[in-house]
Amino acid sequence: MLNRACATAAAASLCVVTTVTAQHPDIDREVERFVPQVTEIRHRIHEHPELGNREIETAALVADHLRELGFDDIRTGIAHTGVVAVLRGGKPGPVIAVRADMDALPVTEETDLPFRSTQRTTYLGQEVGVMHACGHDVHTAVQLGVASILKSLQDDLPGTVVFLFQPAEEGPPPGETGGAALMLEEGVFSEFRPEAVFGLHASAHLDVGKAAYTPGGALAAVDHFRVTIRGRQSHGAAPHLGVDPVVMAAQAISTLQTIRSRNLSPLAPSVVTVGMIRGGTRFNIIPGEVTLEGTVRTYDADVQNTVERRMGEILDGVTKAGGGSFELEYDRITPVTTNDLALTERSAPSLRTALGAEQVSVADPWMAGEDFSFFANEVPGFFYMLGSRAPGTTSGDHHSPTFRADDGAVPVGMRSMAYVLWDYLSDAGAQ
Repeated sequence: MLNRACATAAAASLCVVTTVTAQHPDIDREVERFVPQVTEIRHRIHEHPELGNREIETAALVADHLRELGFDDIRTGIAHTGVVAVLRGGKPGPVIAVRADMDALPVTEETDLPFRSTQRTTYLGQEVGVMHACGHDVHTAVQLGVASILKSLQDDLPGTVVFLFQPAEEGPPPGETGGAALMLEEGVFSEFRPEAVFGLHASAHLDVGKAAYTPGGALAAVDHFRVTIRGRQSHGAAPHLGVDPVVMAAQAISTLQTIRSRNLSPLAPSVVTVGMIRGGTRFNIIPGEVTLEGTVRTYDADVQNTVERRMGEILDGVTKAGGGSFELEYDRITPVTTNDLALTERSAPSLRTALGAEQVSVADPWMAGEDFSFFANEVPGFFYMLGSRAPGTTSGDHHSPTFRADDGAVPVGMRSMAYVLWDYLSDAGAQ
């Protein structure tokens, strides 16, 4: 099976990883056995993506596969559409958890994949495409593959693994709760309290067969802001009779960038991005209000507090000068994703064993965010990046319509995560 797969570019990574000296021949054998089925599952999930808190078909597919494997402890409907499965090994050992996210994004796919998404839905009042533009289809498939492997080796498994299939990692729809925070609120760690939690994320910046991790702070805290700037509507030909919120919004957008450049240390990572501007109904009417929405990314609580405070001060000054007013809604969505240093030191060698030392690197922190952070704030966590770009090809960035994860990432993810989990449990059992 592996030899046949190696003949295809899409599975080139299989050739890479199988050249590594086998340390876990049983795992390697099970990867080979399950990868065709798991890859097909990945295609089904990619072709039928679902937005956060709406992962009904995906959750059903996950639960059905786990039942087919023989899991006898499967819980559905967690945090709306989440699935939790418990695998108790045949040997004594600790409890650990591993997480995969299932939701897609409101993005219209522009790849030429034979299993590309053509799904459409309504999001925030607009008709949009739906796409796995961040690799969550790979994450879910990989975790089902790991569940398949460990279930087949259950008798020799030292400990218990809790598989978390999480909805709404990209955030729940407005007015709803969801994601990792809701799973924890509903007690997902209460009955089976893990001593460590693991996760991975497909990376468009790494070739298939490679992986990267960051000790300590790996991904940024994610904040969301919404600003309403109010003026007074008037005819576009008589601006002196109104108070123009468009001008105030333009000034605010430019001035907000001085927070990063003039109020914070150049050595303190931060991002202030305005991603949405809404206002006006006609070209010759000065509107009564304009709305701005965006995100703030930080790694330090003091920096985070400074950004929020200065945003309010800047908006107050700009709108007072312009004769208007403002309302700022500032929400702290996701904390910093931190890789526990001791757990990272313990887990990184397993990655190198699985993929080869030259295939694994230490990466700089990234300003993207992940609500895996909620799990990693409860217990020590280890989160790594899995190469998903086919060697010699290009991929659009995450959250773009041309994001493209290669099938070869699936067996690499299965193998690497299975090694990480097995080694952790085996080492703990041997102590």
